[in-house]
Amino acid sequence: MARDISKVGVVGLGTMGAGIAEVLARSGIDVIAVELDDAGVARGEERLRHSTGRALAGGKLDRAGRDALLARIRCSTSLAALSEVDLVIEAIPEALAAKAEVFSRLDEVTRPDTVFASNTSSLSITEIGVRTARPGKVVGLHFFNPAPVLELVEVVRTVVTEPAVVTDVVAFAERLGKVPVVMGDRAGFIANALLFGYLNHAVRMYEQRYATREDLDAAMRFGCGYPMGPLALLDLIGLDTAYEILDTMYHQSRNRLHAPAPLLKQLITAGRLGRKTGRGFYPYEAPGSPAVVADGLIPASTVESPPPRAVREVGVVGTGTMATGIAEVFAKHGFGVVLRARSRAKAVAAVAKVEKSLGRSVARGRLSEEDAAAALARIVPVTDFEALAEVDLVVEAVAEEPAVKQAVFAALDEVVRPGAILATTTSSLPVIGCAAATARPGDVLGLHFFNPAPAMKLVEVVSTIATAPDVVATATAVCAAVGKHPVRCGDRAGFIVNALLFPYLNDAVKMLEAHYASAEDIDTAMKVGCGLPMGPFELLDVVGLDVSLAIERTLFDEFREEGFAPAPLLEHLVTAGRLGRKTGQGFKDY
Repeated sequence: MARDISKVGVVGLGTMGAGIAEVLARSGIDVIAVELDDAGVARGEERLRHSTGRALAGGKLDRAGRDALLARIRCSTSLAALSEVDLVIEAIPEALAAKAEVFSRLDEVTRPDTVFASNTSSLSITEIGVRTARPGKVVGLHFFNPAPVLELVEVVRTVVTEPAVVTDVVAFAERLGKVPVVMGDRAGFIANALLFGYLNHAVRMYEQRYATREDLDAAMRFGCGYPMGPLALLDLIGLDTAYEILDTMYHQSRNRLHAPAPLLKQLITAGRLGRKTGRGFYPYEAPGSPAVVADGLIPASTVESPPPRAVREVGVVGTGTMATGIAEVFAKHGFGVVLRARSRAKAVAAVAKVEKSLGRSVARGRLSEEDAAAALARIVPVTDFEALAEVDLVVEAVAEEPAVKQAVFAALDEVVRPGAILATTTSSLPVIGCAAATARPGDVLGLHFFNPAPAMKLVEVVSTIATAPDVVATATAVCAAVGKHPVRCGDRAGFIVNALLFPYLNDAVKMLEAHYASAEDIDTAMKVGCGLPMGPFELLDVVGLDVSLAIERTLFDEFREEGFAPAPLLEHLVTAGRLGRKTGQGFKDY
């Protein structure tokens, strides 16, 4: 029989505790909130008045509703006031000893059937639960901040939590209007365990000066559709909070990728904790302000860019989706395009593909018929490399095979005029391998467009150890001229986006493989809790499990990080032919 939860205790009236109390009271539940002393109660009550006042001003509550909500919350300074509650939610600061003491004392004053829940974001629920005489009735109930706004709640079961307790708590969370996901007890649970490994990896990239803070953040916003870049998100969370979560994760997992990047500790020691102190990775207008201001201490770029070379005509080598998309992008922005195909039939088919894409833009009102016709007229299909002799920039977009790309670059080197720039769209292969196939390595770089090229705004501008500075400046200027957002990085596996994205996806597969949570709950946690456009398993199925595995192998082969080793489950699915949407089966069935 389902447990009736009508009266709930909340221990701690800080930001999270007050938010949880408000959520409960909004759902018609009587709340008894306990703080250490009268001053703590006063601060908590002020938080509640402030939050509900904003809801009143925003039209989300009327005055009668606000008064009724506040009347349902009774405050106390004694845990004994919780003697008759059905559920206690603990929301005190993240210190295991303090939480364990609270639970031990709660055990003495509450009914034997009362369920205990901790709102911890990273500490072990098992370690907290064993301090009580009822470990089977102890769960994690992790709300996200701000609790009245964010829908996700992580319900954390230990190895001894009673199944009926988990079922009842999930039903209770749904009654509150939340989206509950269930998982096992591991540091970081679902959202933080996956999110903070990714954030830490981004800090290490910045620490190594692989890319600027602005480019790292822009890459993930424009390349993956994330609402915030990793460094800006860390500033919002608080660098001290992020450090504590990572440190807890590392001590449980012993995964080196969870060990907090040294730069985090340095910024914390310097008092730069993020938005709340007015400075973190970025400087802010004032403590608590979201407005970023210019700073001289950490300039966006330490090198003045040389003047770019002139680019009026562009060559594109290839006839696949990426090649035709790139040709369309340049043609729509007024560049002459020479599209080289291996045969006349392929050339005609490629131009037809561009014409069809332009037609879709016209039908959707994004392009006039006249502009579409003009763009198509700018594309000249050819079959000989010699036809590229006078272009200013060549973009290669052939198969992701080193030998094929190197042969193309060797052929281009023989016929394209001196001073022209040669670029590869590779997403994973070393750009220097293409450069080494030519006698002009200084003129070679990577221009990694994202698929579909006409729609995706990001381009990764990849310079090798040999790329000339004015070549990088030219590529950056050209990308801006065609409406793209260029980000600069060095020539190493994954560049920025794939290097940050695929270890996170791999971690999600390992979490599923270990039976900590279901694929559906992991996807829900990352979409609802972190605002990501797709969950990791949805994304893997869209990308293709074979493509994902190839990228993960490339990352592991280059960096030799144990945490980058592809999850065996991914290997097995690929071997079984379950490649995602394209085969109708992947992590999900279609």
